[in-house]
Amino acid sequence: MQIPEHIFKAYDIRGLVETELSPELAYGIGKAFVAFLKQKGTDMDGKFLVLGYDMRKTSQDYAKRVEQAFLESGVNVRNIGLTSTPVFNFAVAHFEEHVGGIMVTASHNPAQYNGFKITQGDGMPIGKNSGMDEIRRLVVEANWSAVEDSPAQAEAFDAQAPYVERIFSLVSPDTIKPLKVVIDGGNGMAGAVLPHWIKRLPVEVEYLYIEPDGTFPNHEANPIKVETLEDLQKKVVEVGADFGFALDGDADRIGLVDEKGNVVDASFVGALLGQKILESQPGAHMLYDLRSSQIIPEIWEQGGATTEKCMVGHALIKGMMRKVGAVFASELSLHVYFGSMYNMESTDLCLLYFLQMLSESDKSLSQLVAPLSKYVHSGEMNFEVKDKNGVLAVIEQKYSEQALEVSHLDGLWMRFDWGWVSLRQSNTEPVLRLNLETNSKQLTREKGEEFVQIIMSGN
Repeated sequence: MQIPEHIFKAYDIRGLVETELSPELAYGIGKAFVAFLKQKGTDMDGKFLVLGYDMRKTSQDYAKRVEQAFLESGVNVRNIGLTSTPVFNFAVAHFEEHVGGIMVTASHNPAQYNGFKITQGDGMPIGKNSGMDEIRRLVVEANWSAVEDSPAQAEAFDAQAPYVERIFSLVSPDTIKPLKVVIDGGNGMAGAVLPHWIKRLPVEVEYLYIEPDGTFPNHEANPIKVETLEDLQKKVVEVGADFGFALDGDADRIGLVDEKGNVVDASFVGALLGQKILESQPGAHMLYDLRSSQIIPEIWEQGGATTEKCMVGHALIKGMMRKVGAVFASELSLHVYFGSMYNMESTDLCLLYFLQMLSESDKSLSQLVAPLSKYVHSGEMNFEVKDKNGVLAVIEQKYSEQALEVSHLDGLWMRFDWGWVSLRQSNTEPVLRLNLETNSKQLTREKGEEFVQIIMSGN
């Protein structure tokens, strides 16, 4: 099969619908995944593969071809239909008879994209160094054979009910007081899940763009871009809500706005959620991605946690959580991961935790956030650099004697008496990413300019 191999990313398969994806490719990916599982020795007898899809125009057609590939490979299918990635991931990991699954989605990408997230039965995603290269090879070779007279069958399956039961077992509805929240669904998959369970709470909800619409008529469903939160910020202030909550296209990433309409920094979101989890799991081990503010380990350790830096990227973080026994992980991209949810994202659980936080506190969200504003983060800066490794080598050589700590966990991370700096090559784009943090705006600006000058001189 002739395909653009760059669509096989570090964490998923994603490309342009018009020129890079097709129903035939969807079929090939389904066949390749079954072949991959069989090569691993996965017992398929009496087992199921899970299939879900988002609201994009091509998603249902692609899902039908994936289902066809599963069935023609002799594997039973449980089709959970239109759903969010958190519900899909839960469905794969929670039930022993599920040996894997494919979610048709392009996550937060604009409408002209679609894609496929492939998950193994233990909840671990197929990604870089965990099978993506083999899936790509199998798709390219396209050496398929159907199982003659396959007894495999497809059935509809309700994964949402047990998913909601699980999150309510972690945060009881009885702990939530009457609050007011504005929820921006971004015309993504939040609309297929969240309104159904939040009705059980004594919460007044104002919705923005909650109807799933794969054309994204209102704004890009990507809350990491602050400009996509402008309508949410205005509505929170307009209606006097306690906070605003935004979700991306497949509802596995969040944005948070306080009662004053201010966007809450991603590191502060992680810090607060980690604090909350420590209340029920004292002394827990927790991870934060190495671009995050130093306030995260400080706050968590004050609460009794042990902490550890981790690499960037959901596949890598989920694997590390399992390896080191972490109960929670926070990523600067506003993905957050819960050990109680099989080391995976649950934006619904995030919302419940914030509702519970405010229900139990006599403080507003802005008051809870205020003590966290100790450092000044640069924000992530991206640079197209010809010799990325060369730039990293130059910077390490120049600053190594001044550094109090040097790590190569993910690119180059260095701690100094003035703060820290992180430089890493993107897993998804051909760029070098720079993050740094100090204890003042002026110093952050000065250090940022200093490192930018070195990076640009490497072009």
